[in-house]
Amino acid sequence: MVLLSRYHKNCKVAALRVGFIAIALSALFIPSIEPVKSEGNNIFTLYVNDTEIGTVDSEKTADELLNTARRAVVGDAEGVILIEAEARVVGSEVLYGRTDDKDELIKKIEEVYEASLRETMQHSYTVKIDDYTVNVSTAEEVEELLEASINRYADPGKFTVDLIADTDRKLPVLIPQITKHGDETAKESTSVTDYLSNDGFYYDFDKIIAEATPASLPSFDDYDYGITNVSFANNVEVVESYLSSREVVPLSAAIDEVTKDKQQKTIHEVKSGDTLSVIAQMYNTTVDDIVELNENIANANSRIRVGDEITVTVPKPELSIAREELVYYEGTYEADVIYKYNDNWYTTTEVTLQDPSSGYHKAVEKVTYLDSKMVSSEVVMEEIVAEAVPKIVEKGTKIPPTYIKPISGGRLTSTFGTRTATIRGMTSYHGAVDWATPIGTSVVASCGGRVSFAGWKASYGNCIFIEHPDGRQTRYAHLSKVLVSAGQNVSQGEKIALSGNTGVSTGPHLHFEMRIGGKAVDPLKYISY
Repeated sequence: MVLLSRYHKNCKVAALRVGFIAIALSALFIPSIEPVKSEGNNIFTLYVNDTEIGTVDSEKTADELLNTARRAVVGDAEGVILIEAEARVVGSEVLYGRTDDKDELIKKIEEVYEASLRETMQHSYTVKIDDYTVNVSTAEEVEELLEASINRYADPGKFTVDLIADTDRKLPVLIPQITKHGDETAKESTSVTDYLSNDGFYYDFDKIIAEATPASLPSFDDYDYGITNVSFANNVEVVESYLSSREVVPLSAAIDEVTKDKQQKTIHEVKSGDTLSVIAQMYNTTVDDIVELNENIANANSRIRVGDEITVTVPKPELSIAREELVYYEGTYEADVIYKYNDNWYTTTEVTLQDPSSGYHKAVEKVTYLDSKMVSSEVVMEEIVAEAVPKIVEKGTKIPPTYIKPISGGRLTSTFGTRTATIRGMTSYHGAVDWATPIGTSVVASCGGRVSFAGWKASYGNCIFIEHPDGRQTRYAHLSKVLVSAGQNVSQGEKIALSGNTGVSTGPHLHFEMRIGGKAVDPLKYISY
C-alpha cells in the first residue's frame, strides 16, 4: 500500500510538470490569444397582436413569413383588405436553440390575420354634387348616373357624359363633359379645284364663286328643334376612392337619390302685382304653407309689400339640369301696350285711346329651363302673318294726394252705412264715420286743399268743407269752434277746428265725411293712420 501511494503521488507531480512545460511552449510559439466575443441575437421570437407565433433564425425570415401569410389571406380579392394586426420580433442570444417549422408558423400567422380581418375596401368612385356626395362602383356607373339626370328632360342617348381629368387641379379629380350625339362626326371635306394662271399664281375659283354668292336667309326648316344644349347647374366633381362595401350605393338607388325632387326652401322677393295667392300658384304650393314658413306673415289676409322676402318651398333634385330648347310655334299674339303720359293727371287716372287687336305670327323661340322651371325665353326668328294692333293708353304721372285721420285718438262709435236712428233728426243711413272725443280736441285737415265752407249747417252744426286737388271733398261736423274761413287754402295736418257737440248729435264727437263725385264713400278705405 505504501509503494502504491508513492507511485500515485509521483504520477500527479509528473503530470503537473508536463502541463507547465506545455503552457510555456505555447507562450513561445503563439503570439497572443483572442478573448471570447458575443455574436449578438441569434434566435428570434415572432409575435402578432401579442400572440406568440414561434421562433425563427432572423428578422428577415420573420418578414418573409408575414408577407406569405398576408398574401394567403388576401388571395385574389379586389380592392384593399384591412387587417388590424401588429407584428413584433424579439431577439435573444443562445448557445443552443431550435427554430420552428416555417409552414407551421405561416399557418399560425394566417389564423391571427383572419381573426383580425376587418373589411374589404373596394375600388369605387365618389360623386360630389356641391355639398352632397354619393358613391358608386365604377366610372361607367358614374356616367350612367349623370346621364340619368339629363334623360329626365332629353331623349335617352341624345346626350352622353364622359369623365375627363381636371388639369387645373393638383389632385386627381375628374369632371363630367356633356356631348350631344352627332357633334363629333367628321365634317365632309370640300373639293378644291386650283387653276394655274399665266403668271404662275393659283386661283381657287370655287371659293371665289362661293364668296360672291349672297347667303340665303334662314328658314324655319333650318333649325334643329328640341333640346340644343344641356349643362349641370351644380358643381360636379368625381374622385376615385377605396371604400367599404356598405358605403357604395347600388346604381339604381343612386339614380333615385340624385334625380328625385325634394322640397327645398328658397327666397321669393315680392314684386309689383304679387299677392300670397299669386306666389302660392307660382311655386305650386298653398297660402297656408307660406304662412307656416314665414313668422312675419300672420295669416292668409296679411299684407305684403314690394321688396319683402318670403320663404317658399320648391321641388328640386340634388343635381339640377340647365337646358336650352328651340321651339317652333304659330298663333295669335298681342302687341305691347303703348302708354302716353299726361303730367296733368294723377296716376290713378287712365283712358284707353285705342283698343287692341290680335295679330298672327310664326316664330322660333329659344327657351331656357332650370329643371322644370322656365327661366327665360327669346324669339330668334319671327314671321308676321298679320300685324297686331296695340292698345294705346293715356295715363297720369302726378302722385295723388293722401288722406290721414283728422284727430288723434278717439273711439270709433259709428261706421259708414246703415244704422239705427237714435234721436229725432238723424237718418238711418250714415254717410260718414264718427269718433267719440272730448270737446276741444284738435281737428286737422285730412288732406291739403281749399276751404269751400266754414260755418253753421242745420244738422251738421259748426262744420267745414274742404275741396281737394283730386276732386274729392272732406267734411268735418259738430265742431265747437271753427278756426278757418271759406276760400282759405290749408295743408295736410293743419289745425282747422276744435271738436264739439253742435247740431244733431248724441254726444261729443267728430263727424268725418268724404265725397267723390258728390257721392259719400267710406273714409276708412282712403285714410292712412
